[in-house]
Amino acid sequence: MRDQTGPRPGVEWAVGDLTDAAAVRAALVGIDAVFLIWPLLDSAPAHDLVTELVAAAPRVVYLSSTAIDDEAARQSDPIVQVHADMEALLRNAGLRPLVLRSDTLASNARGWAPQLRAGDVVSGPDMARTAVVDERDVADAAVAVLLAQHNPLDYEPHLLTGPEVLSRTDQVALLGAALRRRLRFQAVTADVARSRMLTDGRPERLVEALIAASMRRPESNHTTDHIERLTGRPAGTFARWAVDHAAEFS
Repeated sequence: MRDQTGPRPGVEWAVGDLTDAAAVRAALVGIDAVFLIWPLLDSAPAHDLVTELVAAAPRVVYLSSTAIDDEAARQSDPIVQVHADMEALLRNAGLRPLVLRSDTLASNARGWAPQLRAGDVVSGPDMARTAVVDERDVADAAVAVLLAQHNPLDYEPHLLTGPEVLSRTDQVALLGAALRRRLRFQAVTADVARSRMLTDGRPERLVEALIAASMRRPESNHTTDHIERLTGRPAGTFARWAVDHAAEFS
């Protein structure tokens, strides 16, 4: 259902369910471009959504993952697999999506806030190093792509990364510098991490996907200038993100 009130004055918005074809159809009326984030661990419920997108024929920008291996028959873990499946579903439907593949979002660090309010140690599974990217840069890149008139042949995925490759230990240290506290990261086993996440109330399927990602996802050891190409400015650092969001951890 459409509503004239929204996150900012003058912006029309709609609230609905991506798996509800009727809700999607109503939301697509008068729309010529769609920025799609798929929130489920299964691409099967997206088939009706894709049918509605084909009928409405908007330009589609899909937020995916840099962890996709285009040469692999199966991806490293369920989270990356669903992104690969969604890309294939959109392409095979003839939508020719422009894909933004993002590396690890800096905003994931917000999950450490409860631990840091209780002490100076962040514990969790020790994920592979990645080029952590500020979610604000991803948003700006998405806006640039949605508003730009792209060459029809410019449909290779854009790889959105931060300017440096970081481990969990690196991120926690940078967050500590922003908070002016001596923080440290403590790796825990998969079994301990699984037990904690289930106790916190996370869905079992999501927990298993996160554990699989921590154990099987390969290191992302490269950076790109794609954010600068799209937005006209370099990607921000995690250190800058930590300073800007320090109040959220105290």
